[in-house]
Amino acid sequence: MAFQNKNLSVIAYANGFTLWHYAANEKNNVITAAGYFDSVKTLMNVGDVIIINASDNTTIKKIGVTDGKITLAALA
Repeated sequence: MAFQNKNLSVIAYANGFTLWHYAANEKNNVITAAGYFDSVKTLMNVGDVIIINASDNTTIKKIGVTDGKITLAALA
């Protein structure tokens, strides 16, 4: 299944930082793959954080950009 905008929401926004939430009936490795969120990359900023509720796991990731694609990385 591809990204669905209806499953993405903003939890909090302040000073140019956004905390996102995404929930979908897909596996975590599919949702966290590079480019999954590219259709909304104009909304997301490097350093934003996203909570992902996948069918097999819940994770918190930091948003980045690599080769023009939205990427997700573990929080340091």
